[in-house]
Amino acid sequence: MFSPAFLPTLRSLIFFLLAGICEIGGGYLIWLWLREGKSPWLGLIGAIILFGYGVIPTLQPASFGRVYAAYGGVFVLLAMLWGWRIDGVVPDKFDWFGSLIALLGVMVIMYAPRN
Repeated sequence: MFSPAFLPTLRSLIFFLLAGICEIGGGYLIWLWLREGKSPWLGLIGAIILFGYGVIPTLQPASFGRVYAAYGGVFVLLAMLWGWRIDGVVPDKFDWFGSLIALLGVMVIMYAPRN
């Protein structure tokens, strides 16, 4: 299905996805605890998940600055999708366009051929 040359890119994209789910999910649990008066256990679980967010990017093949700059673009799209699915806020065409621009930046930063 995928050529072997694409496997490192696929692995990197999976790490971005996992990091995003950990950051947004962990942050959301803390939000529920502090802003909506839910159980402190949600805050603790959120903190543990956020720790996972801190670990996952270290598995990326690029430098810290490049990984975190590119991750910002992934986060934009994931936050839009999370808000749509969890909070019921439907993204408009500008949200989608902005997310596409951010993802294009990710592709350039992380996967452009370099010497």
